[in-house]
Amino acid sequence: MSTRAPTPVDTRTDPLPGSGDDGFFGIRLESIGGLGAHLAGKILAEAGVLRQGFNGAHFSSYGSEKKGTPVKSFVRFCPGDREVRTSSPIERPQVVAVFHEALTHSFDVAAGLTASGTLIMNTRSAPEQVREALGLRSGTVAVLDALGIAIEEKTRVNTAMLGAVARACPFLDPAVVKESIRASFSARYAHLVEANLRTFDRGYREVRSRTWPAEPGDPGRPVQRTAPAFGYLDAPIGGAILDVGNSIVKNLSTSRQGFLPAFDPDACTHCGICDIVCPDLCFVWSDEGDGQPAVRLLGIDYNYCKGCLKCVDACPTGALAELREEDGWAEAHRVPLFAWLDRERGDA
Repeated sequence: MSTRAPTPVDTRTDPLPGSGDDGFFGIRLESIGGLGAHLAGKILAEAGVLRQGFNGAHFSSYGSEKKGTPVKSFVRFCPGDREVRTSSPIERPQVVAVFHEALTHSFDVAAGLTASGTLIMNTRSAPEQVREALGLRSGTVAVLDALGIAIEEKTRVNTAMLGAVARACPFLDPAVVKESIRASFSARYAHLVEANLRTFDRGYREVRSRTWPAEPGDPGRPVQRTAPAFGYLDAPIGGAILDVGNSIVKNLSTSRQGFLPAFDPDACTHCGICDIVCPDLCFVWSDEGDGQPAVRLLGIDYNYCKGCLKCVDACPTGALAELREEDGWAEAHRVPLFAWLDRERGDA
């Protein structure tokens, strides 16, 4: 979406606080499909453009439109007397909001963040822990348990993260963002309006942050651009699929939306129903029982678990239970399905 306000509340001509060298204030939302990052970016843009008199642009970048796949949503703002004449991805954002903490294990979510920029993370960790994990030297790190808020309010994490983003952008009026939330949800989801407004308010209030001053000359986080895998000289023969979607080298952990199945071996009868309903063959079995030729369930390879929880619903004994995922829990409790693959990678 790229638009100019037809009847803005006022026309802003002063530079936005924290704008980059290009005159734009850039916001990048890092997420996965299903968490509502695209809608969050749309609401932000509408609040600034249609209700506050800025000019702006919003668009999202994603592959297949399904839950669990990476999504980036970009929002640009500039004064009302300037036109937005670019639709390129935002490489030097002033604010980065990470909707899914597991994304930090896949790529540099803070790439290009300015030295005085703000990184907002959906996490239960402290700002200091996030800063250390990402190797940030300067700027502001803000943390918010957006998933916890969404669970309690029976909403999604996007409106909680919107509250945190509005808090990080001093030129955005939170009351105006709430107007955009109300307008966006009223048409089709009127019964969810009040819950999402509460979620926004909690995100705005409950976000915690800490700032580390930038050193003179600090350029901020380096920009990262994805290079093409092949060129015309080394492209494979047409039709060859070198990295198929169900390859054993795939790691589906970033597809989880905050929950996974926890396995209790003492309650397990090894009936195999979990394996029947699992769409990704996550369960690890052994036929080396205690003196009996029975197949035994050893555990779960969480690298292949996308958190659908079908196994939890199907388990007749309660040996599988829904657990809110903590960073590092899956790695600590994972049973490798292909141990040789870990050895080749040097993980074991």
